[in-house]
This record gives sequence, C-alpha cells and structure tokens, in this order.
Amino acid sequence: MLNWYVAHAMMVMKFQDGNQDLYRVMENVILVSAESDKEAAEKAVQRAKEDEVDIDDDYTYDSRPITWEFVGLRKLITCVFPEERPTNGTELTYSEFEISDKEEFEKYINGDTVTVVYYDA
Repeated sequence: MLNWYVAHAMMVMKFQDGNQDLYRVMENVILVSAESDKEAAEKAVQRAKEDEVDIDDDYTYDSRPITWEFVGLRKLITCVFPEERPTNGTELTYSEFEISDKEEFEKYINGDTVTVVYYDA
C-alpha cells in the first residue's frame, strides 16, 4: 500500500570563488508516495538532487558565481492519513521548535528575527 510522505530537503548555496562567508539555505518541501519510510526517503533524495544547480557563470549571488547543493533530508513526515491521497485540508508537514521567552515569541509572530531550537523529527 502506498502512503504519502513529506520530506524537508535541505539545499545550500556554495560560492565558487572559495570564500564561503555566507550560508544561504533553502528548505524544499517535497511530497512523495511510497510503501515504506526508506523508499520515501530514497524518492525524496532523488527528487531533491534534481534541484541542484551546477557551476553556471550566469547563476550568481551578489555578482559571485554559485551552485546549489543538496545536503540532506532534515525530516521525513508521514501525512496524517497516509493511506489517503492528500486533499484540501490535509496536514502535510509540521515543525516543532522552542522559543526562549514571550518577548522572542512575539517577535517571531511578527516576522522579526529570533533564535529557535528545532526538535529532531
């Protein structure tokens, strides 16, 4: 039986001039169907690697040539009702993390910069 999974694939931007003074990261969320967690992870990795960008002088950040590299899955989550096809309202993914206090929480809610500690999935 196929189940539905959501994988959080982590990508990092790498500067090709050798000076990695910034780590820009993308967390791509990928929906896959599979018969097992292992198969879902394999499918997600294969799909995430399709988003890698090799050296291309036209692909730059701040006028510096870059690549995008897949660096791993941060988490793999089974959808709430994995045996059903996701539809409107299906919870696909979630993040669980901790914020130090009420002031930081209010900053987070307002979209300001705060530090969060993620729990392992």
